Amino acid sequence: MGHRRSPNLPAMTNSLLSDARAILDDVVALRRRLHRQPELGNDLPKTREAVLEALEGLPLDITLHETTSGIAAVLNGAGDGPTVLLRGDMDGLPLTEDTGLDFASETGDTMHACGHDLHTAMLFGAAKLLSGRRDQLNGKVVFMFQPGEEGYAGAKFMLDEGLLDTTGDTPAAGFAIHVTSMYAAGEVHIRHGSLLASADNLTVTVHGSGGHASAPHKALDPIPIAAEIILATQVAITRSIDVFDPGVVTFAKLTAGTTNNIIPPTAELDGTIRAVSEETRASIHELVERVATNVAAAHGATATVVFKQGYPVSINDSEIVDSVKDMAGRVLGEDAVTEMPAPIMGAEDWSYVMQKIPGAMVFLGACPADLEPETAPANHSNLVRFDEDAMASGVALYSGFVIDRLGG
Repeated sequence: MGHRRSPNLPAMTNSLLSDARAILDDVVALRRRLHRQPELGNDLPKTREAVLEALEGLPLDITLHETTSGIAAVLNGAGDGPTVLLRGDMDGLPLTEDTGLDFASETGDTMHACGHDLHTAMLFGAAKLLSGRRDQLNGKVVFMFQPGEEGYAGAKFMLDEGLLDTTGDTPAAGFAIHVTSMYAAGEVHIRHGSLLASADNLTVTVHGSGGHASAPHKALDPIPIAAEIILATQVAITRSIDVFDPGVVTFAKLTAGTTNNIIPPTAELDGTIRAVSEETRASIHELVERVATNVAAAHGATATVVFKQGYPVSINDSEIVDSVKDMAGRVLGEDAVTEMPAPIMGAEDWSYVMQKIPGAMVFLGACPADLEPETAPANHSNLVRFDEDAMASGVALYSGFVIDRLGG
């Protein structure tokens, strides 16, 4: 999709970073409140309450989703124009925080270890900043406060509940930001095409027959067969999958047996499949099925393979990537923007939104100044910390995306 840039847009976007810094205290306050009380999954009552309190007083039309704690807040510009969607996810992770921060999680077993508290706070900041510029906007902005990104497909629930029909006009473009400690604070990393992988789960069950461990010839031991399936799958991946369109299969769990002198009747493998194209994703499914069943058959056993479809590949729209790079260069400085050389094999349910509308996601560096990105605790670590000053860059990026499309 294309969009026309008003002659005064450079001036409008050049001031965004300073405007974002002016409201950073409010953004930080919300972030810290969320960080103290993280919640899991799609039901986030405390998080929703905190967000709604932060949005109170802004000129927004609020829709509360019923199947989840999702919030769709709409800002109507002064003039007519398209709808633009901005997204921030809100859920935490099930681990115990050990950062020593004075606003650390108070739950004991839940933590904002992936930066979703920053995402939510930055989206609030963009809503606040853009509300002050409403008279300069021609169109509508949907602020998507989304639960359940960490494996609960919250974005899909919000789509199924009519997110894209919130304004009566399907959004013409969507934008999301993900903070990370692996880049210096304020850096923006983006790429055309595949940004993040698909994520599917698989279970392989090898069916043999049990017996005494001293007489394996009178049983059909599924454990070495399972081990051979693991190795054969890894070999098949390297010989069958194009290295320039990669995929990953990791068996992370093997369950079999009860003690040291009993051959069990079954062995179970649990793992994950990652790919950066839907073609490779499908090929790996077929490959695993073929390898597992035939390796088992070679030993006189059988194997059943069950796949659980997870998030699709996250594919950035190329034209939107070009416009975001241009906008980010104006807002943060050209040196702050980097084209990523390769996708990341993690997964994101923002991919469901980008299957429906043209969109993009960027990674925003938020490594604390006292750490180095190469060695800093990573997202999903119980030690991960983020530079809160980087949130000003995030607020400015969200806002710049909107102004580039609706500014007039």
